[in-house]
Amino acid sequence: MESIITILLSLLAAYAGVGLLFGLYFFFKGAAQIDPVISDSKWTVRLLLIPGSIGLWPLLLAKLIIKVKA
Repeated sequence: MESIITILLSLLAAYAGVGLLFGLYFFFKGAAQIDPVISDSKWTVRLLLIPGSIGLWPLLLAKLIIKVKA
């Protein structure tokens, strides 16, 4: 049972780690690619997007890939 919990916590930590890296990218460049209006906003507005981008990074990554291809 402890090994299952350890595996699940490791997967959660990996998901959050990748989300944090994606969140930093999203803060600097990714948000402006999805929504061009955000490039005119203050950096504090983008800072508020980081927690959400950590949790929703697979969805936002898919949106970025679709935007880049289009």
